[in-house]
Amino acid sequence: MAHNDWILDVLADLKTFASANGLGKLAEQLDDTTLVAAAEIASQKEEARTRSNGEHSQFGSSAGGVGRYQRA
Repeated sequence: MAHNDWILDVLADLKTFASANGLGKLAEQLDDTTLVAAAEIASQKEEARTRSNGEHSQFGSSAGGVGRYQRA
């Protein structure tokens, strides 16, 4: 499991508890929270992948024009 993916399991457990105990609105909110958490985790993974490829995430290209992005 990746570095922050554990939080998705925790949110799923909380939603199960909320649903089983008549906390429907909380269960719905936890669905939304899970989507936000998954999106942020995916974003972090993409940023890490970009950095590991030697790219500057702020500019989206490699230093000195070497790599995937080059001028024509």
